[in-house]
Amino acid sequence: MQYLTNSDRATTDSSCVFCVKATAPDTNEHILYRGDSAYITLNRYPYNNGHLMVIPYAHAASLELLDPPALTELMLLVNRGLAALRQAYHPDGFNIGINLGRAAGAGIAEHVHVHIVPRWNADTNFMPIVGDTRVIPETLDQTYERLRPLFGAIAR
Repeated sequence: MQYLTNSDRATTDSSCVFCVKATAPDTNEHILYRGDSAYITLNRYPYNNGHLMVIPYAHAASLELLDPPALTELMLLVNRGLAALRQAYHPDGFNIGINLGRAAGAGIAEHVHVHIVPRWNADTNFMPIVGDTRVIPETLDQTYERLRPLFGAIAR
């Protein structure tokens, strides 16, 4: 809980959506798991059902600005996310990515984060191309309710 109670605000930014998200109640922000240095949450604008993000509490724009314990936990939480998604959705594969900087496609470039996107064979269709629309058959609340119990079980 140091990230909530510590007066050291050099590692957070009150205008950053990820820093604000980290201080909110888990259910409000669809936070699935909190570690010591990072947390796992649902992406508010998912590419597919189960699209997760692993986000360090430290407000840093790039991986090399994180300390070794935060870097280590970031990847351990990616593994935890993969395990939960495999159990809940049985995907055929995953896209795991980090976009560093606006030029690389980062939507929130000032706070590094890892995307985990479950993928299925033939999961693309005409809707994104023709209708500029993605079809997600599950709401974020439904996805949260499906995944949240798995993170407790995986932690044990």
